[in-house]
Amino acid sequence: MNKEFKTEIALNACGKPPALLYEMIRSFVVLAETLNLSHAILRLDSTRQTVRRHISFLEETLGKPLFNVSDRKYEMTQEGESMLPGARDILSRSSNWLSGSTKHIGHLQLVSKEDGLGWYFHQQQKPLSEIFDSPSPLLRDAYRGWSLAGGYLEHEAMAHVRPHFIVYRPNHPGWICVEFGEESFYVKWFGLTKARSSVGRPIGKMPGGEDFAALIEQPYDEVLQTRSVRLDHISTAVPREGGGPQIRISYKRLMMAGRFPDGSFALIGLVQPERNVDISGFKNLEIDEFPHEVNSVFSTDLAKYEQNE
Repeated sequence: MNKEFKTEIALNACGKPPALLYEMIRSFVVLAETLNLSHAILRLDSTRQTVRRHISFLEETLGKPLFNVSDRKYEMTQEGESMLPGARDILSRSSNWLSGSTKHIGHLQLVSKEDGLGWYFHQQQKPLSEIFDSPSPLLRDAYRGWSLAGGYLEHEAMAHVRPHFIVYRPNHPGWICVEFGEESFYVKWFGLTKARSSVGRPIGKMPGGEDFAALIEQPYDEVLQTRSVRLDHISTAVPREGGGPQIRISYKRLMMAGRFPDGSFALIGLVQPERNVDISGFKNLEIDEFPHEVNSVFSTDLAKYEQNE
């Protein structure tokens, strides 16, 4: 054991994270993805000794093995499997923080990325109180219906807004779409045929790389873990068909923790197109005009919980 690594162990004994923790976690994640030490060191541009040392340190610190090794073949233990999502999250958050893709405004997340070729994605988490400031009653009625329904998709309290929902199910790693309401933004933007063809498929990866893709899925994971609700303002550019031009679009997105009839988790997504959204640090996000067919037709007359207000 070299002097540097002995120093890391001494620091850990004092309760301080080792200076090389990022590289140790990276070694763990790459070895978990390859399950082959030779392949892992090529991806890491490292050595066998270093990767083994990193894994040994993590296992010693955690007090449990992350891998079983037999005849130089690696298999993840149950503990290793449980630690992997968190390790990946640390790496992606670190990369996105360093690139300036993520920060917090008033303790709420702000995400931003541009590729220099016309695509961009800006997303800012908003206080839930802003649901009641929207000019459209759709977000308010969906939120109130969700509360009355206890999140159950089949409950009558949400029946009138369900056609506007996109419903997801966790499919680790990632998420799959299981339902597209015929009035949902996805159907209006891409068409019913593509929506139906997308049922059961993972959420599409946007430009920006794997780390940014992981960052974009964080709101989904947050709602899953907290079983709560999240509101975001989003401005981006999206083609309406494969190979088509990027079209500017902005919207408010409400994500709610729901339940399928058997009680299993369902993530309910509701997108309300808006010509102008509020994202800190960005101006001139207002859209001159949406394609008329994507605009919401949900009026106060259709709302169940505002008619007497």
